[in-house]
Amino acid sequence: MEGDGANRYSVISVSGEGTVFRSGLIAAAIICLALSSSVRAHHGDADRYNQEVITVTGTVVDVQMVNPHARIVLDVVENGKPVRWQAELGGPQQLIKQFGWTPSTIKAGMKLTMIGRRLKSGAPYLNLTERSNIVNAETGKEIYRTPNFGEAAPTGPKGTLDTRNP
Repeated sequence: MEGDGANRYSVISVSGEGTVFRSGLIAAAIICLALSSSVRAHHGDADRYNQEVITVTGTVVDVQMVNPHARIVLDVVENGKPVRWQAELGGPQQLIKQFGWTPSTIKAGMKLTMIGRRLKSGAPYLNLTERSNIVNAETGKEIYRTPNFGEAAPTGPKGTLDTRNP
């Protein structure tokens, strides 16, 4: 019996263990895919925005608490005409956890002053994820401020802080 190869390995091939192992592998693969998707969804601004910040004051039309970035839609009067602007923030979970936002933090009809970075194309769109803040224009209360608000714009190549010649 000791020389019989079939008996030597029969303990390892217990029915059902392979199925459990395969299920674990499939679950691990699904988790890896899910994590890689969320990492891929979080991206840099790909040099789409001017490095200098601008100030925009307008009336809120809508607040969209959606992933991956919440948005505020507001009407801004430019040269006597209303222009519909959008401002992009971080995700809703960040706004709730880090800044204490509730459904009543920003409502339609509020007048806000925002400091942020405009699209290089000149389109009425602000990025509020860096060096930005939002103030209720009627009360003066600050509603939102990024940790790097007030810092100078990067001046090096591609908006980096590296000031050496490229």
